[in-house]
Amino acid sequence: MPTVKVRNLKNEEVGDLELSDAVFGAELNEALIHAAVKAHLAGARQGTVGTKTRGDVSGSGRKLWKQKGTGRARIASIRSPLWKGGGNVHGPQARDWSQPLPKKMRRGALRSALSERLREGNLVVVEELVFSQPKTKEFVGALASLGLGGKTLVVDTIDNDNLLLAARNVKGAKVVGSYGVNIYDVLYHEKLVLTRAAAETMQAQLDPAKRASAPEAAGEAEENTQEEEAA
Repeated sequence: MPTVKVRNLKNEEVGDLELSDAVFGAELNEALIHAAVKAHLAGARQGTVGTKTRGDVSGSGRKLWKQKGTGRARIASIRSPLWKGGGNVHGPQARDWSQPLPKKMRRGALRSALSERLREGNLVVVEELVFSQPKTKEFVGALASLGLGGKTLVVDTIDNDNLLLAARNVKGAKVVGSYGVNIYDVLYHEKLVLTRAAAETMQAQLDPAKRASAPEAAGEAEENTQEEEAA
């Protein structure tokens, strides 16, 4: 079970945190990560582009002149693609670009990427990210104290308004909630910063054993509540 040092914003060690082998000790699976990234990028495409065919453009369907005898090329409609203002042929049409990927594969790819960041030494766990004011200067100073530069992904609760406001103008830094981490962000950003609470939440979310036991625990709690009400 991997263990990481928990630091404060002054880069001082304040404790240790044991990470789950299932989440942060997974093997590197490049094929799975590649499939997850492709599905993520495909799902981000809008697919709202569309051109008008001859059936969509305005114009009469009347035949402009008779088929033979005029010396001109035969023509059926003013909406023909050969005419100015006519329809488009084989143009792009609105479509859904998403590539459905099973949840187990998405979570597996995320576990593999997180584990690789830990093995690289690019994963930092801090006790908390609390700022007295929503000042960009404080956020940048905290990153500098932790020795972080370049593209950095910060994972904390989305209720931390001061953190969100302080980091929104910092180039290369992105703040997301523990439930908003995706495979593309983990790969795009070179450094990964987790708060202790975010790390524990992600472990509970991505660990297959904990996810399997969660419904059972919920069912036991519901049974106990019903017994208390009956008594």
